[in-house]
Amino acid sequence: MFKTKLTFISSLLLACSCAGNSSTSTPEEAPGLYKAFEDKFLLGTALNGRQISGEDSLGQAAALKHFNSFVAENVMKCEEIHPERDRYFWADADAFIKLAEDNGKHIVGHCLIWHSQCAPWFFKDEKGERVSADTLKRRMRDHIHAVVGRYKGRVKGWDVVNEAIVEDGSFRKSPFYEILGEEFIPLAFEYAHEADPDAELYLNDYGMNVPGRRDTYVRLAREMKAKGLRLDAIGMQSHIGMDYPDLKEYEAAMDSFINTGCKVMITELDMSALPTVYQGANISEKVDMKKELNPYTGGLPDSVSNAWNDRMREVFDIYLRHADDITRVTAWGVTDGDSWKNGFPVSGRTDYPLLLDRDYNPKPFLTQKQ
Repeated sequence: MFKTKLTFISSLLLACSCAGNSSTSTPEEAPGLYKAFEDKFLLGTALNGRQISGEDSLGQAAALKHFNSFVAENVMKCEEIHPERDRYFWADADAFIKLAEDNGKHIVGHCLIWHSQCAPWFFKDEKGERVSADTLKRRMRDHIHAVVGRYKGRVKGWDVVNEAIVEDGSFRKSPFYEILGEEFIPLAFEYAHEADPDAELYLNDYGMNVPGRRDTYVRLAREMKAKGLRLDAIGMQSHIGMDYPDLKEYEAAMDSFINTGCKVMITELDMSALPTVYQGANISEKVDMKKELNPYTGGLPDSVSNAWNDRMREVFDIYLRHADDITRVTAWGVTDGDSWKNGFPVSGRTDYPLLLDRDYNPKPFLTQKQ
C-alpha cells in the first residue's frame, strides 16, 4: 500500500528541490505531504506565533498545504496563556484554534502541565513561599478546567503532562513532583477528563527509547489504566540525530508502549543534520559555539543531504510498520528555518531537521528510490 502511495506522490513531488538547495517553487506547486499517509496516520506540524497570525504567510501556507494536524508550539503553554494568577490571555490561542478549524485541521493541545514555561506565579504564594499541596492541586485544576473547558469539543486531544521523567527512570525534581509527588500525574489526567470527557489525553516526553525513562512510562501507563484513568496515547517526541537513537532500540520502545494498550504518537519529530552535541531536549542546557559544531551555514552538502533523507526514510518505515497503532506523526516546526534546533544546544547554529526545507519544499525522502 505504501509503495503505491509513494508512486503517486513521487510524480507530484519531482519538481521539489533537495534539502539545502535554493528553489523558486512556492508551497502551492506541490501537493500536501500528508496525502502520502492519509490512510495510515495524521501528519502534523507545530505552528509558531508568526505563522498563526499570518505574519509569516508563506509558512502558514506551507503548513496548511502539507499537514492535516496542527499543534501550537508555544501559545497554549502556561506562561503564555495564564501569565498571572487571575488573568488568562486567550487571543493567540483563539487565533490558532480558528485557523485550524477554518481549514479543517485536526487540533492537538500542548501542553497542560509542564515544569518548563510554566508561569512563575504557579508555585508561589503571596509571600513568595512555595505553595501547599492543596493549593497546587487547586491551581492545577483551575488552570486545566479553564484551558480545556474553553476549547471543549474543539481540541481533539491534549498533552496533559510533559517531560516528567528523567533518563534513569526517576521523576524529574520539578515543583509539581516536589510538592505533590507522583500524584500530580494522575491528578492532571483526572482534571482534564473532568473538563472534557470526550478529549483524548496523552503523556509526552523526549528520549523515550532510553530504558529507564521507557520503563517508568510503561509502569505509569499500566497503573493509570488499572485505576480507570483515561490515557489514550504515549507521545514519543523524537528529537533525533544522524547517530541517535539506535533505531532498533527506538522501535522496541514503541512496541513497549503499544503493549500497555496505548496508542503511540510521534509528537515533536525533528532530525538534526549537524554533529551531535547533546542527545536530550532540555531547553535549559546550552553549549558554547565552536566552528566545527556549525559546519553547514551555506547549505547541506549533497552527501549529508542524501544521508539525512536515507535515515528519515528508515524512520518513516518504522512508523508505517506500526501504522495500526500510531495515530499521528507531528514535525516540530514547518520548515528548517523555523526549527528550535537552529539554536539548541548551540546558539547560532544552522540546522536542517524538518520535513520542509527553507524554501518551503518537501524533502525528497519520499521520492528517492527505495
